[in-house]
Amino acid sequence: MSPTDPAVLADLHAQAFSAPWNATAFADLLAQPGVFAVAEADGFILIRLVLDEAEILTLAVRPAARRAGLGGRLVGQGAVQAAQGGARRLFLEVAEDNAAARALYARAGFRSLGRRKAYYAAPDGGRIDALVLGLDLAANPNTAPLP
Repeated sequence: MSPTDPAVLADLHAQAFSAPWNATAFADLLAQPGVFAVAEADGFILIRLVLDEAEILTLAVRPAARRAGLGGRLVGQGAVQAAQGGARRLFLEVAEDNAAARALYARAGFRSLGRRKAYYAAPDGGRIDALVLGLDLAANPNTAPLP
């Protein structure tokens, strides 16, 4: 199996998130124009490119492989591929309470653009705001994988 096989992506996503996407969801996304994955054995990033904008749909790293630079590499490689595809800006939403992800994106140069109130479901049944972040790829055309 390839690292971008929908079943492999679904397995990694299930290890990384409490509400994972299944293999069918990944197959459907990857079949859409402009959607691509950058994957390694322990993680992946899924990005949608439309005209001159790209969006990180999800980033998953196996828990045992976290804090070793893989997330940063995936973000960097995904940003490079999006820029090569014509994207001038890269966006994402991140849960306000996800400090590790917010730190990762800040190190990659993402800036806060706004907030989506009650965007994510919380495990306790409540709702969590999403922060909308963006990276200007046109200003950073040689975006490289982070260390």
